[in-house]
Amino acid sequence: MSETESRTQGGSELPFGFRQVAAGDKQRLVDDVFHRVAQRYDLMNDLMSGGLHRLWKDAMVSWLSPPKSARGRYRVLDVAGGTGDIAFRILNRGGAGTSVTITDINGAMLGVGAERAEKKHLADRSRFVQANAEMLPFADRSHDAYTIAFGIRNVPDRAAALAEAYRVLPRGGRFMCLEFAPVDLPVLQQVYDTYSFRVIPPLGRAVTGDEQPYQYLVESIRTFPIPERFAFEIEEAGFSRVTFRLLSGGIAAIHSGFKV
Repeated sequence: MSETESRTQGGSELPFGFRQVAAGDKQRLVDDVFHRVAQRYDLMNDLMSGGLHRLWKDAMVSWLSPPKSARGRYRVLDVAGGTGDIAFRILNRGGAGTSVTITDINGAMLGVGAERAEKKHLADRSRFVQANAEMLPFADRSHDAYTIAFGIRNVPDRAAALAEAYRVLPRGGRFMCLEFAPVDLPVLQQVYDTYSFRVIPPLGRAVTGDEQPYQYLVESIRTFPIPERFAFEIEEAGFSRVTFRLLSGGIAAIHSGFKV
């Protein structure tokens, strides 16, 4: 049973990695993980993906294909994108009419992103807003695209987050999500599990002095739905033309859907 199903059926616990925790405690625990790794977040993704996350993010933004024209507005909402990694790629690829609002529930992550935006001279087309993915402080139909990368699996109530994504998009608006996926190929899975559980947490401790956040993050991948199941959840939220692309043998997947 997925965590979304558990909540729907009145379950009082949610998975936090391989542990079950009180539903009301999960957000606090997730917040603590990201407070502890905010300054090393991109390094964290390098450790977890062997550096492949950079290519995956490029692939996601390429598939989104923000317009290059300076005429008209193209407003993107990047959720759980505190450090700006996806937002900056969108801004660099899109034209002058492209702007990105970056939200994150974690203020430390947003602080890192805002500093990076200034250094990259992208602050004039980006803004950073602390917000919960389950209760976004934006009007209906206020953004043309919604992106979220490596964030949806940390949201306690995915159904609520997907409903909010649908709400803030207009007709024709696009939802895109990049997320790790449970590997379903036996040979690759054995190698992947060995790397994930025996290498990443100790390496995280050696580099950052803290193993626990990395342990949670590799466990959280294993409790996330397979791509087919998550695609069904996206459709259940009301999106159409839902599809996904597997990356690097299924280690990650990009999901796409439209509000029609």
